[in-house]
Amino acid sequence: MNFDLTEEQEMMRESFARLLDDSCTSERLRKAEKEGLDRAVWNGLAELGAFLLRVPEEHDGLGLGTFDAAVLMEEVGRKLPFGPIVETVLAARLLAILGGDSFAEHLGAVVSGEKVASLVLHDIQDQPKQFVAGGAEADIVVGRRGDQILLFDLSKQERTTEPSLSSDGLAEIDFSLAEEMMLTSGSEATALFEATVEEWKILVSVALAGLGRQALKMASEYACERKQFGQEIGKFQAISHPLADCLCLVDSGKLHAWKAMRATADGDQDAAAQISIAAWWAARAAGEATSQALQTFGGYGLTTEYDIYLYVQRARSWPLIAGDPEHWLTEAGRRHYGDEKIALPDVGDLPIEFDIGEEARAMMAEIDAFMAANVTPKMREKFHYSWEGFVPELHKKLIEARLHFLSSPELGGRGIGPYAKAAARRTFDKHGYNNPAAGVAEMVGLMISRAGSDELKREVLSKITSGEAIASLGYSEPGSGSDVFAAQTRAVPDGNGWRIDGTKMFTSGANLADYVLMLTRTNTEVPKHKGLTMFIVPLKAEGVTIQPVHTFQDERTNITFYDNVKIPDSWRLGEVDGGVRTMSLALELEHGGSFANPMFATIEAAEELCREIDAPEGGKLIEGVDAQRRLMRARANAAAGLLLEHRATWAGAEKKPNPGYGPMAKMFSSECFLDDARDLLNLTAPLSLTKRQGAAALLNQSYRHAHGTRIYGGTSEVHRSMIAERALGLPRTRA
Repeated sequence: MNFDLTEEQEMMRESFARLLDDSCTSERLRKAEKEGLDRAVWNGLAELGAFLLRVPEEHDGLGLGTFDAAVLMEEVGRKLPFGPIVETVLAARLLAILGGDSFAEHLGAVVSGEKVASLVLHDIQDQPKQFVAGGAEADIVVGRRGDQILLFDLSKQERTTEPSLSSDGLAEIDFSLAEEMMLTSGSEATALFEATVEEWKILVSVALAGLGRQALKMASEYACERKQFGQEIGKFQAISHPLADCLCLVDSGKLHAWKAMRATADGDQDAAAQISIAAWWAARAAGEATSQALQTFGGYGLTTEYDIYLYVQRARSWPLIAGDPEHWLTEAGRRHYGDEKIALPDVGDLPIEFDIGEEARAMMAEIDAFMAANVTPKMREKFHYSWEGFVPELHKKLIEARLHFLSSPELGGRGIGPYAKAAARRTFDKHGYNNPAAGVAEMVGLMISRAGSDELKREVLSKITSGEAIASLGYSEPGSGSDVFAAQTRAVPDGNGWRIDGTKMFTSGANLADYVLMLTRTNTEVPKHKGLTMFIVPLKAEGVTIQPVHTFQDERTNITFYDNVKIPDSWRLGEVDGGVRTMSLALELEHGGSFANPMFATIEAAEELCREIDAPEGGKLIEGVDAQRRLMRARANAAAGLLLEHRATWAGAEKKPNPGYGPMAKMFSSECFLDDARDLLNLTAPLSLTKRQGAAALLNQSYRHAHGTRIYGGTSEVHRSMIAERALGLPRTRA
């Protein structure tokens, strides 16, 4: 797995960034709005080889891949230079491949910056008059008419800049009046042109991601400076949380474009649909991000004194030149569920890799084989995502097979790498056996191993590592919610031990577990996070009462009461008042996981129902445009969650900077899970209202399950604050 540029690509990025940082000043951007193309910037890009990037080496180009062009386009999105840059890059490639020696002079003029080129995105046979990106500035335009690929010389054609949203040279061209020359014709040529339009979608998607990121950066910087009511406005969650949501959207858009390139390079059968999804997603993300960024500036954002308005305008003008971006979602549905075929670009080499590796694949295969050999129908009937899905016999067998505690050799595990562990988690999830018991057992085991007494290791750890016992977590309290440091359950010295009194809420699994890992208040005279101590408490001890609490998710949790519960000091973990440090001893178990697996399972259940349900207009529901669009939207969200999870796993495994990647994966996927589960429940109603065994029951359960995913493991609000602080540099919003 890799999310890094190569050294050469990073050097290229820096070169383009320096040029654009120096030349795309506010003054020059505004001048270009009024006067047209900034020739100094255009020539600077040409001198750096921007327009040679996709020209093959045999035609004296750089012969680089789509990803290299994407590196340029992300910087273009960041700084907004005027002109049809992506169109010129791709037109140069077409001229080189299709034009031959007869058009060498035109190619030379384009790659040197002397002439500006553009593309006609739609077949001129169907639309002889259409809008062209940068058409007011373009000297030549490459387009398709039926099976012919044509070069249109616009240098002699009178044109006026069309008043438009962004004043970026939009022009409507009547190609029946333009001087034309045929580059070539035939099926191979039209296939190349089709592929070029697909590549245009990818590159515009990356440019929009760069644009969206920069807009959010500008808004965050402003929110750190502007004060209202005596403090920076970035401290207000009404400001920071929407920006965090938009960052997840924008970053997912870039990852979708990367996935589209990877899928195309690998010959993935769904690559064409992925390209359409990337374009649709990027247009939506950039639009939402720039509008939210402008909102952060308040009234000042509406003025032309601040650059943010430029980003709002380009976020619309770049993708909308092709028409309504929503058509791309419909197109993705046709490509995935129908039989629509399209020629795809030769994207060349790219460093981005989502492959999980041999160790992970071997781990998945071993788990699949184990589950097939050991899971009985009776066991499977009990499977559930909650603690209630815990099967003691299977849990013990998994430990004996060393398929629990996989990344913890000190607990008898194998010490596998993070990619393999993430793959193992998703594989258990696929089988429906990914309840919290094993994960909590590993966490508690590590804490005892690293901070427990010899007695705890002998009496408790040995039972946990053998599968004879499990533990639950006693963090939350009735009044503390996600603020675990607000714990009020008291532990006070009592002879050679401690007396514990208090109440814990949401002690899930306490009715099944033997022990609880408990966070207690041991000092009220210091800041709340400094006066906490951790203990292992036997749940069968005198004074412990467990009261069930049932949820509408078919899940049981508990309130646990502790009344004069006595435990020896040897059952303390770590130092007195050092509970926060003790909690950190198992931090490596954090994985930035997403809810991609249950999301995909929900989509597959909805697809099964759509193949069963009759559509009002005839045929089955799955055949309709509306159903295909909604299913594809859900697939795009699930894929985004998985991509964000992959990035978080990679950053942890490779020791890369990790500015909120884990919280982004968890928060964004949980929000999408609920939105999509609700929508797919609607789509397949009323059958989805039932708990009829099979797809209907799963979809029904997913809708209820999704509500909880935004709460447990840290609420979405907490994670939004973490994203805002770590990834956007906004001030802390929590006490």
